Amino acid sequence: MLEALTGTGLAASAGLNAYIPLLTMGLLARYTDTIDLPTGWSWLSNGWTLLILALLLAIEVVADKVPVVDHVNDVVQTVVRPTAGGLAFGAGSSSETVTVSDPGSFFGSHQWVPIAAGVVIALVVHGVKAASRPVVNTTTAGFGAPVASTAEDIGSVLMSVLAILLPILVLVGLLFLVFAGVWVVRRRRRRKVLSGSGTRQLFD
Repeated sequence: MLEALTGTGLAASAGLNAYIPLLTMGLLARYTDTIDLPTGWSWLSNGWTLLILALLLAIEVVADKVPVVDHVNDVVQTVVRPTAGGLAFGAGSSSETVTVSDPGSFFGSHQWVPIAAGVVIALVVHGVKAASRPVVNTTTAGFGAPVASTAEDIGSVLMSVLAILLPILVLVGLLFLVFAGVWVVRRRRRRKVLSGSGTRQLFD
């Protein structure tokens, strides 16, 4: 169960920022004993991999904080984030961590299951993030974009670390994401109602 929570937390983190969970796992595996990546995922701790992930993260952090550019970035990331989520879930759920000592027992031989689960989880979280940004930009005239983006980056880091060190707390993060999703849906519905009433008043 803990490896499922670890994978879920990392995949959800990838839905917010594709590179943070992968970079977190790679750095912790390379420089600490917190996580032991299996042979098939050891490339994540390679120096060149970490450098590339760091550069991609830097670009993502800047692009996601600029209104309009953040929307274009979200369109591009529709493919990248779910892919990263699949990788993060696959690597995280099959790794030995400080809380998971027998990671192979949960998923058995179905190696594609955690990757597919990670893709779906990251895609859902990405969908909520991408849908919420236009609401934030509209209601704050664009000034809320860097604030929202910074909060998402911090949330991604926290979710990644908790997924590895205290996976049970991932449930708290998931509950928060559910509440965020409900808020986005309600705000979008309210905008549609207001825009519809404004259009009727214009033609009356």
